[in-house]
Amino acid sequence: MASACKLFGVKAIIGLPEDANPNKVAAMRALGAELIFHGADFDAARLHCERLAKEEGYRFVHPVNDPLLIAGVATQALETVEDLPDVEVLMLPLGGGSGISGACIVAKGIDPSIEVLAVQSEQAQAGYLSWKKGEIVESEMNTVAEGIATRSGYELAQQIMADLLDDFLLVSDDEIHQAIGTLVDKAHTLAEGAGATALAGAIRYPEKVKGKKVAVTISGGNITVDQLRESLKVYQS
Repeated sequence: MASACKLFGVKAIIGLPEDANPNKVAAMRALGAELIFHGADFDAARLHCERLAKEEGYRFVHPVNDPLLIAGVATQALETVEDLPDVEVLMLPLGGGSGISGACIVAKGIDPSIEVLAVQSEQAQAGYLSWKKGEIVESEMNTVAEGIATRSGYELAQQIMADLLDDFLLVSDDEIHQAIGTLVDKAHTLAEGAGATALAGAIRYPEKVKGKKVAVTISGGNITVDQLRESLKVYQS
């Protein structure tokens, strides 16, 4: 969002939790965004931004419930299918659900036989519970993976997932740490917690991927030195 606003000369105000990832903070600041820190987690910051937008007349960009946002992130899945037309499984992390719902639309629109699997942390499973129950659910959020650290399901993504998602998998934070270590050790790839969550799902549920052509989405590499050190400690234990 900060990059797009800089490109088009539009002011960007971005809300973040008070302990936001410093690498992400630095990147947004370098792109010229004005940052507002509020609350202990993603949802607290989001609600604060919604209030500000109403009070000040800003155009509020919802992190999930926005068709244009979902269409934008869906291009990642489209590029995957274009590069791997024989792909059988798309496995992605889920925080709010924009990426997963976009992937569902793309995959099922091109080839309904492509399976789409969502992976979320057991320590932040509001999205999973909302999908299972068929209604928006709030749940405790204790995951260390800030990119998927949501306390609530979101209406638009859940509506799409209810119709198109093949399965929803949960992994532990320790398994996410293990996946971060695996990516460094085996693939020479640096991923943050959210970025490694889908791989954690593939490792925990081998029956979902064995013998199939699978695309596992690594959605971000904004990991701090301290976070990487902690993950490698778990990986090597």
